[in-house]
Amino acid sequence: MGHMNFAHPYFGAFIFLVLSFTAFFITTVLSRWVSRKLARLDTEKLKLSIYECGPKVTKQPNRISAQFYLFALLFILFDVEIIFMFPWAIDFKVLGWFGFIEMISFILLLAIGFVYAWKKGALQWHSIK
Repeated sequence: MGHMNFAHPYFGAFIFLVLSFTAFFITTVLSRWVSRKLARLDTEKLKLSIYECGPKVTKQPNRISAQFYLFALLFILFDVEIIFMFPWAIDFKVLGWFGFIEMISFILLLAIGFVYAWKKGALQWHSIK
C-alpha cells in the first residue's frame, strides 16, 4: 500500500474539490427536505383566486405552437454558426488558402441547411387553428 503524499502541490485543490462536492450534495438534500416540510400542498385554490380585481380565473390549456420552438431552434442554430465565423475573420491572413476553403465549405453547408429548412416550411409562421 502506498502512503498519501500530503506535500503534493495539488493536494489542497483535491481537498477543496471533495469538500465542494460534499457541501453541494448536503445543501441539495437539505433544501429538498426543508422545502417538502414547509411547502403548502393546497395551492390550487390560491392559483385560481382573483388577484385584486378582474374576472374569475378559468383554467385553459396552454396552446403554444410547436412552430415557435422550431423557429427559435433554427435562430439559435444559425446564430451559433455565424459566431464561428468571427475567429476565422480575425485569423484570415494566417490561415491562408486552407482557411478560405474550409470557410467556403462551412458557408456552403450552412446554405444547404438554410435552403432545406426553407423548403420544408420551417421559416413560415403557421397560425393556430
